Amino acid sequence: MTVRARQAIADADLVIGNDTYLAQVRPLLEGKEVVVSRMGEEVDRARRAVALARDRSVAMVSGGDAGIYGMASIVLEVLEHEEAPMPCEVVPGVTAANAAAALLGAPLSGDFAVVSLSDLLTPIEVIETRLDHAFAMGVPVALYNPKSRGRPHNLALAIAAARRHLASGVPVGIVRNAFREGETVLVTTLGAFESVEDEVDMHAIVIVGTGESRIITLEGRYGIITPRGYHRKYVY
Repeated sequence: MTVRARQAIADADLVIGNDTYLAQVRPLLEGKEVVVSRMGEEVDRARRAVALARDRSVAMVSGGDAGIYGMASIVLEVLEHEEAPMPCEVVPGVTAANAAAALLGAPLSGDFAVVSLSDLLTPIEVIETRLDHAFAMGVPVALYNPKSRGRPHNLALAIAAARRHLASGVPVGIVRNAFREGETVLVTTLGAFESVEDEVDMHAIVIVGTGESRIITLEGRYGIITPRGYHRKYVY
Protein backbone atom coordinates (compact mmCIF):
# COMPACT_ATOMS: atom_id res chain seq x y z
CA MET A 1 0.00 0.00 0.00
CA THR A 2 1.28 3.46 -0.88
CA VAL A 3 1.29 6.29 1.62
CA ARG A 4 -1.23 8.19 -0.53
CA ALA A 5 -3.60 5.21 -0.53
CA ARG A 6 -3.45 5.01 3.25
CA GLN A 7 -4.19 8.74 3.46
CA ALA A 8 -7.11 8.43 1.04
CA ILE A 9 -8.71 5.81 3.26
CA ALA A 10 -8.09 7.95 6.33
CA ASP A 11 -9.77 10.95 4.66
CA ALA A 12 -12.82 9.01 3.46
CA ASP A 13 -16.20 9.03 5.18
CA LEU A 14 -17.13 5.73 3.56
CA VAL A 15 -15.04 2.84 2.24
CA ILE A 16 -16.41 0.36 -0.30
CA GLY A 17 -14.80 -2.72 -1.80
CA ASN A 18 -14.60 -6.45 -2.22
CA ASP A 19 -14.69 -8.25 1.14
CA THR A 20 -11.26 -9.85 0.51
CA TYR A 21 -9.55 -6.50 0.05
CA LEU A 22 -11.45 -4.80 2.86
CA ALA A 23 -10.25 -7.52 5.25
CA GLN A 24 -6.67 -6.61 4.43
CA VAL A 25 -7.17 -2.97 5.49
CA ARG A 26 -9.45 -3.68 8.44
CA PRO A 27 -7.27 -1.76 10.96
CA LEU A 28 -7.72 1.39 8.87
CA LEU A 29 -11.52 1.21 8.83
CA GLU A 30 -12.30 2.03 12.44
CA GLY A 31 -14.98 4.70 12.62
CA LYS A 32 -15.72 4.45 8.90
CA GLU A 33 -18.94 3.49 7.19
CA VAL A 34 -18.08 0.32 5.25
CA VAL A 35 -19.93 -1.17 2.28
CA VAL A 36 -18.96 -4.74 1.42
CA SER A 37 -19.31 -6.12 -2.10
CA ARG A 38 -18.65 -9.58 -3.48
CA MET A 39 -16.52 -10.73 -6.39
CA GLY A 40 -18.40 -10.47 -9.67
CA GLU A 41 -20.32 -7.36 -8.60
CA GLU A 42 -17.82 -4.84 -9.96
CA VAL A 43 -20.26 -2.81 -12.07
CA ASP A 44 -22.83 -2.55 -9.28
CA ARG A 45 -20.03 -1.66 -6.85
CA ALA A 46 -18.84 1.16 -9.08
CA ARG A 47 -22.38 2.52 -9.54
CA ARG A 48 -23.01 2.41 -5.82
CA ALA A 49 -19.70 4.14 -5.05
CA VAL A 50 -20.52 6.98 -7.45
CA ALA A 51 -24.03 7.34 -6.02
CA LEU A 52 -22.72 7.44 -2.47
CA ALA A 53 -20.04 9.97 -3.43
CA ARG A 54 -22.68 12.59 -4.28
CA ASP A 55 -22.81 13.72 -0.66
CA ARG A 56 -19.74 12.25 1.03
CA SER A 57 -16.12 11.30 0.50
CA VAL A 58 -15.88 7.70 -0.73
CA ALA A 59 -12.81 5.47 -1.06
CA MET A 60 -13.10 2.49 -3.40
CA VAL A 61 -10.61 -0.17 -2.29
CA SER A 62 -9.03 -2.24 -5.05
CA GLY A 63 -6.28 -4.86 -4.91
CA GLY A 64 -2.77 -3.97 -6.07
CA ASP A 65 -2.99 -0.87 -8.26
CA ALA A 66 -6.54 0.27 -9.01
CA GLY A 67 -5.62 1.14 -12.58
CA ILE A 68 -4.07 -2.25 -13.41
CA TYR A 69 -6.70 -5.00 -13.53
CA GLY A 70 -8.48 -3.00 -10.83
CA MET A 71 -11.58 -0.88 -10.27
CA ALA A 72 -10.40 2.47 -11.65
CA SER A 73 -11.58 1.93 -15.23
CA ILE A 74 -15.14 0.89 -14.39
CA VAL A 75 -15.54 3.72 -11.86
CA LEU A 76 -14.37 6.23 -14.49
CA GLU A 77 -16.72 4.68 -17.07
CA VAL A 78 -19.66 5.07 -14.69
CA LEU A 79 -18.62 8.67 -14.01
CA GLU A 80 -18.70 9.39 -17.76
CA HIS A 81 -22.47 8.94 -17.67
CA GLU A 82 -23.03 11.29 -14.73
CA GLU A 83 -24.83 14.51 -15.63
CA ALA A 84 -23.01 16.55 -13.00
CA PRO A 85 -19.19 16.42 -12.82
CA MET A 86 -17.77 14.78 -9.73
CA PRO A 87 -14.15 14.94 -8.51
CA CYS A 88 -12.33 11.62 -8.66
CA GLU A 89 -8.73 10.67 -7.88
CA VAL A 90 -7.11 7.41 -8.97
CA VAL A 91 -4.60 6.59 -6.23
CA PRO A 92 -1.56 4.55 -7.29
CA GLY A 93 -0.79 1.29 -5.56
CA VAL A 94 1.67 -1.58 -5.91
CA THR A 95 0.62 -4.05 -8.58
CA ALA A 96 1.49 -7.74 -8.30
CA ALA A 97 4.23 -7.59 -10.94
CA ASN A 98 6.18 -5.03 -8.91
CA ALA A 99 5.67 -6.81 -5.62
CA ALA A 100 6.59 -10.25 -7.00
CA ALA A 101 9.60 -8.87 -8.87
CA ALA A 102 10.98 -7.37 -5.66
CA LEU A 103 10.73 -10.72 -3.89
CA LEU A 104 12.39 -12.51 -6.80
CA GLY A 105 15.21 -10.00 -7.12
CA ALA A 106 15.19 -8.15 -10.45
CA PRO A 107 13.44 -10.17 -13.16
CA LEU A 108 11.77 -7.09 -14.72
CA SER A 109 14.72 -4.71 -14.93
CA GLY A 110 13.92 -3.32 -18.39
CA ASP A 111 11.11 -3.78 -20.87
CA PHE A 112 8.53 -6.40 -19.93
CA ALA A 113 5.00 -7.46 -20.80
CA VAL A 114 1.97 -8.18 -18.62
CA VAL A 115 -0.82 -10.52 -19.72
CA SER A 116 -3.85 -11.67 -17.74
CA LEU A 117 -4.96 -15.26 -18.32
CA SER A 118 -8.51 -14.55 -17.17
CA ASP A 119 -10.95 -15.03 -20.03
CA LEU A 120 -13.88 -13.62 -18.07
CA LEU A 121 -13.74 -10.34 -19.99
CA THR A 122 -11.27 -11.20 -22.77
CA PRO A 123 -11.81 -14.10 -25.23
CA ILE A 124 -9.24 -16.87 -24.86
CA GLU A 125 -8.36 -16.55 -28.57
CA VAL A 126 -7.30 -12.94 -27.96
CA ILE A 127 -5.28 -13.96 -24.91
CA GLU A 128 -3.46 -16.65 -26.91
CA THR A 129 -2.54 -14.12 -29.60
CA ARG A 130 -1.26 -11.66 -27.00
CA LEU A 131 0.81 -14.39 -25.32
CA ASP A 132 2.44 -15.39 -28.59
CA HIS A 133 3.37 -11.79 -29.40
CA ALA A 134 4.57 -11.10 -25.85
CA PHE A 135 6.94 -14.05 -25.72
CA ALA A 136 8.11 -13.37 -29.29
CA MET A 137 9.37 -9.94 -28.14
CA GLY A 138 12.04 -11.57 -26.00
CA VAL A 139 11.14 -9.66 -22.85
CA PRO A 140 10.08 -11.02 -19.45
CA VAL A 141 6.36 -11.72 -19.21
CA ALA A 142 4.29 -11.44 -16.02
CA LEU A 143 1.19 -13.63 -16.03
CA TYR A 144 -1.72 -12.36 -13.93
CA ASN A 145 -4.71 -14.51 -12.89
CA PRO A 146 -2.77 -17.62 -13.93
CA LYS A 147 -5.08 -20.42 -12.83
CA SER A 148 -8.46 -20.88 -11.19
CA ARG A 149 -10.79 -23.82 -10.65
CA GLY A 150 -12.99 -22.58 -13.48
CA ARG A 151 -10.17 -22.28 -16.02
CA PRO A 152 -7.26 -24.53 -15.01
CA HIS A 153 -5.96 -24.96 -18.58
CA ASN A 154 -5.17 -21.36 -19.52
CA LEU A 155 -1.81 -21.53 -17.75
CA ALA A 156 -0.80 -24.52 -19.86
CA LEU A 157 -1.55 -22.46 -22.97
CA ALA A 158 0.72 -19.70 -21.69
CA ILE A 159 3.57 -22.09 -20.93
CA ALA A 160 3.19 -23.66 -24.36
CA ALA A 161 3.42 -20.21 -25.94
CA ALA A 162 6.55 -19.46 -23.93
CA ARG A 163 8.16 -22.71 -25.05
CA ARG A 164 7.61 -21.83 -28.70
CA HIS A 165 9.98 -18.90 -28.27
CA LEU A 166 12.21 -19.68 -25.28
CA ALA A 167 14.68 -22.39 -24.22
CA SER A 168 13.84 -24.84 -21.46
CA GLY A 169 16.42 -23.33 -19.11
CA VAL A 170 14.76 -19.91 -18.94
CA PRO A 171 13.99 -19.03 -15.29
CA VAL A 172 10.39 -18.84 -14.08
CA GLY A 173 9.32 -17.30 -10.78
CA ILE A 174 6.08 -18.07 -8.93
CA VAL A 175 5.07 -15.74 -6.11
CA ARG A 176 1.95 -16.29 -4.02
CA ASN A 177 0.49 -13.67 -1.67
CA ALA A 178 3.31 -11.20 -2.23
CA PHE A 179 3.91 -9.19 0.95
CA ARG A 180 0.84 -10.75 2.53
CA GLU A 181 0.17 -13.56 4.95
CA GLY A 182 1.08 -16.93 3.43
CA GLU A 183 3.72 -15.51 1.10
CA THR A 184 5.71 -18.07 -0.90
CA VAL A 185 8.43 -17.63 -3.53
CA LEU A 186 9.47 -20.39 -5.92
CA VAL A 187 11.98 -20.39 -8.76
CA THR A 188 12.11 -23.04 -11.46
CA THR A 189 12.77 -23.25 -15.19
CA LEU A 190 10.48 -23.31 -18.17
CA GLY A 191 11.36 -26.94 -18.83
CA ALA A 192 10.56 -28.02 -15.27
CA PHE A 193 7.48 -25.87 -14.77
CA GLU A 194 5.04 -28.77 -14.42
CA SER A 195 6.83 -29.88 -11.25
CA VAL A 196 5.61 -26.77 -9.42
CA GLU A 197 2.43 -25.99 -11.34
CA ASP A 198 0.26 -27.13 -8.41
CA GLU A 199 1.59 -24.15 -6.44
CA VAL A 200 -0.11 -21.76 -8.86
CA ASP A 201 -3.58 -20.36 -8.17
CA MET A 202 -5.37 -17.02 -8.29
CA HIS A 203 -3.24 -15.73 -5.41
CA ALA A 204 -0.10 -16.22 -7.48
CA ILE A 205 1.68 -14.39 -10.26
CA VAL A 206 4.04 -16.13 -12.67
CA ILE A 207 7.02 -14.28 -14.15
CA VAL A 208 8.74 -15.89 -17.13
CA GLY A 209 12.23 -14.58 -17.85
CA THR A 210 14.19 -14.35 -21.07
CA GLY A 211 17.26 -15.99 -22.57
CA GLU A 212 19.36 -13.42 -20.66
CA SER A 213 17.65 -14.04 -17.31
CA ARG A 214 19.48 -16.19 -14.81
CA ILE A 215 18.82 -17.78 -11.44
CA ILE A 216 20.74 -16.24 -8.55
CA THR A 217 21.08 -16.90 -4.83
CA LEU A 218 19.23 -14.27 -2.87
CA GLU A 219 19.52 -14.33 0.94
CA GLY A 220 19.69 -18.10 1.12
CA ARG A 221 17.06 -18.79 -1.52
CA TYR A 222 16.78 -18.61 -5.27
CA GLY A 223 15.90 -15.48 -7.17
CA ILE A 224 15.99 -14.20 -10.74
CA ILE A 225 17.89 -11.39 -12.39
CA THR A 226 17.38 -10.13 -15.93
CA PRO A 227 20.42 -7.95 -16.66
CA ARG A 228 19.45 -4.55 -17.99
CA GLY A 229 22.52 -4.38 -20.23
CA TYR A 230 25.06 -2.49 -18.16
CA HIS A 231 27.55 -5.33 -18.71
CA ARG A 232 27.58 -4.49 -22.41
CA LYS A 233 28.62 -0.90 -21.77
CA TYR A 234 30.56 -0.82 -18.51
CA VAL A 235 33.20 -2.90 -16.77
CA TYR A 236 32.23 -3.76 -13.20
